[in-house]
Amino acid sequence: PGGGQDPQGSVGPRAGEARGPQPEGAELAARPLREHALSIAEKRRDYQQADIKYLSGWNQWKRTSSKSWKKVLKDIKESLSYLQLWRHDIHSIEGKFGTGIQSYFSFLRFLVLLNFLIFILMFGFVTLPTVISKYGIFNSSFAKISPKSTDSVCTVYTPSGNKGLVYFFTYLKDLLTGTGFLETTSLFYGYYTIDAALLSIVRYNFPLAYLLTTFAYLALSLVWIIKRSVSGFKQSLVHDEDQFQSYCNKVFAGWDFCITDLNAARLKHRSLQYELQTDLEEERIKRKIADRTMKEKLRIYSLRIFLNIIVLAVLSGCFYSIYRATVFSQEKSNTNLLVQYLPSIVITLANFIAPQIFSILIRFEDYSPAFEIKLTLLRCVFVRLANIGVLLFSLWSQIHCANDRCKACGYNYELYPCWESAVGQEMYKLLIFDFMIILAVTLFMDFPRMLLVTHCSWKPVQWCGLQEFGISDNVLEIIYGQTICWIGTFFSPLLPAIATIKYFIIFYVKKISLIHTRKPPGRPIRASSSNFFFLVVLLIGLVLAFIPLGISIAHIPSSKACGPFRNFNTSWAVVPDTILGFPTGLQKVLNGIASEAFAVPFFMVVCLIMFYFIALAGAHKRVVEQLREQLVMESRDKLFLIRKITEAQKCT
Repeated sequence: PGGGQDPQGSVGPRAGEARGPQPEGAELAARPLREHALSIAEKRRDYQQADIKYLSGWNQWKRTSSKSWKKVLKDIKESLSYLQLWRHDIHSIEGKFGTGIQSYFSFLRFLVLLNFLIFILMFGFVTLPTVISKYGIFNSSFAKISPKSTDSVCTVYTPSGNKGLVYFFTYLKDLLTGTGFLETTSLFYGYYTIDAALLSIVRYNFPLAYLLTTFAYLALSLVWIIKRSVSGFKQSLVHDEDQFQSYCNKVFAGWDFCITDLNAARLKHRSLQYELQTDLEEERIKRKIADRTMKEKLRIYSLRIFLNIIVLAVLSGCFYSIYRATVFSQEKSNTNLLVQYLPSIVITLANFIAPQIFSILIRFEDYSPAFEIKLTLLRCVFVRLANIGVLLFSLWSQIHCANDRCKACGYNYELYPCWESAVGQEMYKLLIFDFMIILAVTLFMDFPRMLLVTHCSWKPVQWCGLQEFGISDNVLEIIYGQTICWIGTFFSPLLPAIATIKYFIIFYVKKISLIHTRKPPGRPIRASSSNFFFLVVLLIGLVLAFIPLGISIAHIPSSKACGPFRNFNTSWAVVPDTILGFPTGLQKVLNGIASEAFAVPFFMVVCLIMFYFIALAGAHKRVVEQLREQLVMESRDKLFLIRKITEAQKCT
């Protein structure tokens, strides 16, 4: 009794109505649908049983073991997920502030793990063999070969190490600038002045290991970023394919029915709520753009051209200021701490002022929230990464000069007897100063502002309110620091350890700032596109880091007074020198691989493989579209059949 739906699938009477016997017409109309479903299930079961029946014992064992192995791997993966760094914190942030902010903290966790692995590489293959050989651990020793056919003035290098009684301020200054006692430690390139490490009976080619480890950490970063980008690209493709499908997935399949905890359910509910808000906001902007008249389009395009001219003017001013500050600092390098930090201060000011100007200008350009973040992030990335490039260009213009001072050694040995350590010190100062600025902004700007807004009822203060947690600005900070780390690791092998500690502390600083001193952004942000775009920008930073490292390794002469490449004209020269020690047959093979006769056919084969995969992807896309059309037609047929059954029930 009562309304609803009976087990046979027919519609029952409304509440309060008498329920009589089922009419024969409705039963006859519903019978084909039930018989069709039962026949499909029986055929599927028969096929599975027949497949298992005709399999041999070996194949049956293979299938069973494969299923068991997949289950074991799945269980191990689920168990390891509980050991994931900051798992609970990131889930809590996702529920309270949305998936957009959660994507920033997940990105920060990825950089912590990446820098830790880079540190393991550099420490295991560069620092540890040097320390073991220098201190004679495990009956080890080291070989030192004096540079040949080199002017004696090029081999003079006296680090500014502190001797005797030293004031605390001097130690603090050395800690901040990388000079003094830090310059002679394993933190910088100049410490690794050995040509071979003799570990028991094994001869460790240290210059080759140093260069290959540099290539290894760059390759590790590239592969890992691409791997994560591919998964993010798949998610963004699925989302951008059909907005209605994305909405249906969230509404009908977005809930996790394994959730039993009330707090976890609230977190999931808030996460879905933020994603739906993001969808609605983007649809509103798209409708607004579609409704623009020709006059409005001309006005907005003219305004965008004018604003981009202002952006170019701001960039030009930043670059010129950094160049002048770097030249002045290098000429007056023996003066006070402020002058030594002058390039870092100017770069930090440019990195702070330019994004503020860009964030004001972007409001008048009338873009969607997602594109607004991407464009602002690209502009700010260009500012920050180009600032590093201008700094390095200014340093190289001082190191690699064309006058008489550089003829003897190939570089400015008077100003830079160990120029690699000098570049490492600049990267070290940039990393330390960037960390201090992040802490200072949180302690001396965000917290006082929060206290004023909380305890002061003055209207201007309440109108200003709390500062928004800008995702683009925060992502840009860590991408900027990571690019510095990639460039500086060759000149300062232990810089990844400092970066790991820095990002570890920043995670908790940003979490406290988000919860207590800032508010989430007014416009919701999608996590799927944000994750992919953050990794693309990080990949741009990595590609740009290849340029100064490639110039330093292959073009600029290596220092003759320090480092493992003292006996080579450039750092890359160790590779052909090592190949000369191989057997003649292997030398011919390697020289053939490096020749144009191999490179051109290899490039053509790679292009053919690429075209094949592009065509295969296009074919798969067409198949997916056909399957979607078939699903739509199937759903329409079912709806038509259900409608006919309902009409038959009403008629009878």
